[in-house]
Amino acid sequence: MTRHGNALEQLKGAGYRLTPQRVMVLAALAARPGHIGVDELYRRVHEGYPYIDVATVYRTLQVLKELHLVTELDAGGSARYELLQTDMHHHMVCRGCGNAFDFNPTYLQEFRDHLVQEFGFEPDLEHFAIGGLCSRCAQTGR
Repeated sequence: MTRHGNALEQLKGAGYRLTPQRVMVLAALAARPGHIGVDELYRRVHEGYPYIDVATVYRTLQVLKELHLVTELDAGGSARYELLQTDMHHHMVCRGCGNAFDFNPTYLQEFRDHLVQEFGFEPDLEHFAIGGLCSRCAQTGR
């Protein structure tokens, strides 16, 4: 199955039609590893289907977010999107350059355990982003 085949099946299973626009947006998300902004996503889809408009891309992303098929990440004031491959997805987002870096969810297990033990609070940490500075921006003083 293609990288986005599972997402297509989930979209269909949720009662949504597999329109050419939705399929192309998913294919463009799957073709680019990591996060992609709406402008770049629109350009990629528009190359193969010049009749699409940016509003359709936004609407498609909204549906995909509601179904937890993509994650939205605020990277320095602009939203970036990524096709989810697992239920757990965590990022470090650099406030200097806007790059996002994935990190292993095991780092959050102690934090989760502490919140449960001390407060009886079960956090939702499936999609988690931490802001800060990457090593390059920290060295250059961004």
